[in-house]
Amino acid sequence: MTVPVSIMWFRQDLRVKDNPALNAACDMGKIVPIYIYDDTTPDGRVPGGASKWWLHHSLASLNQRLNGHLQIFKGDPQVLLPKLLKAFNAKGVFWNRCYEPWQINRDKAIKQSLIDSDYEAHSCNGSLLWEPMKVLKKDGTPYRVFTPYYKKGCLQVEEPRYPKAPPARITYADVENEGIELASLDLLPTIKWDETITKEWTPGEDGAADNLADFIENSARQYKDGRDIPSSRGTSRLSPHLHFGEVSPNQVWYAIKDKFGNSEDKSIETYLSELGWREFSYYLLFHFPTLPNKNFNDKFDKFPWRTDAKALKAWQKGKTGIPIVDAGMRELWQTGYMHNRVRMIVGSFLVKNLLLSWHEGERWFWDTLLDADLASNSASWQWVAGSGADAAPYFRIFNPILQGEKFDKKGNYVRKYCPELNKLSDKYIHKPWEAPSAILKDAGIELGKEYPKPIVDLKASRQRALDAFQQIKE
Repeated sequence: MTVPVSIMWFRQDLRVKDNPALNAACDMGKIVPIYIYDDTTPDGRVPGGASKWWLHHSLASLNQRLNGHLQIFKGDPQVLLPKLLKAFNAKGVFWNRCYEPWQINRDKAIKQSLIDSDYEAHSCNGSLLWEPMKVLKKDGTPYRVFTPYYKKGCLQVEEPRYPKAPPARITYADVENEGIELASLDLLPTIKWDETITKEWTPGEDGAADNLADFIENSARQYKDGRDIPSSRGTSRLSPHLHFGEVSPNQVWYAIKDKFGNSEDKSIETYLSELGWREFSYYLLFHFPTLPNKNFNDKFDKFPWRTDAKALKAWQKGKTGIPIVDAGMRELWQTGYMHNRVRMIVGSFLVKNLLLSWHEGERWFWDTLLDADLASNSASWQWVAGSGADAAPYFRIFNPILQGEKFDKKGNYVRKYCPELNKLSDKYIHKPWEAPSAILKDAGIELGKEYPKPIVDLKASRQRALDAFQQIKE
């Protein structure tokens, strides 16, 4: 009897453990594992430089786990898949679902086309705890606020599925490699900006497992308060691994549950609800696919955003003269990552103190974050701007001095990424412009030379933002 051959199409699920599509494909028979670098992605949504770096190393790691059998292609999946099915004499294709709007539309078209051509097409849920179409209010409409979505919706519908073990056996079809070399995708930078990132991160399934184990062992119990301290490793740092699917949210959810049981520990509850926020971002993107491009709250269509290329560049480069903001933007530039508390601070500073559109921030994060994720990035920027679902009210404007003094009391985070301020005392580390000239001189700082003067007055710019908000309310 001939054992059927299927294509296992890897996408944002670059792992072997708890991969529902891979398990299903292996149950069917022999597999040909492939990855397609889609060059038909809409403008502005091609992966940024940091994401490409991660993808290269993640694909290399996955290929090792598949014993060198991963075949890599570049092009339009709608064109390539029928050709590959013929070339490999395969019966069908297995994949895990993606939730970006263009991927949903494309995948529907692919599935219909394959079925019409007498091939099998199987899609699975490999990246969400709760699929968006299954969590709705009693009237059948989607939730718009997180707490009822999570507590009345998600937690009441069904328990997330338990993670699957890797396939007991993967049998690879004996076929020619029709693909290209990973290097020919040109994902790695031509200039060496990635050296510091390489020291900080290990892309791939093993790196994800190590980060998860480290978090459970060392930080989970202190997460509720520890997650707000940017100088300590109080978060799980799993977001890039989750985005590329090197670990599933189910693995994370049950690793926490299995370790701590149904603990009423506030830190454990808080961390699980953060996984819920990730789900909510995907939920919003699914039900409101214009989220990345349009204000969720259309009142903000009339908001008087400014255009200021000089201020935007100062923000991007970490040269605003506001230490906690500059430290965050430099951490992003050097490591491809930014602490979550600081993301809120720098976001608020951009849209409220500088009055620059959240689209500017979203674009910069898309290019520079290792965990750049359409759902999370869009929902979070709209949340900070006040234009999103369940958004912070526009009048809630983060004061970066107070935020720094509260969450970086000793200035350890600022000193790490703004070393020119190293010798300032804790009293002035978050507001060097208030330091007497003698103290600045002792610290070797001349404002405007070693470190910038603030590019905006915090109090005046706060009032300007409130006045602008008042305009769209009227």
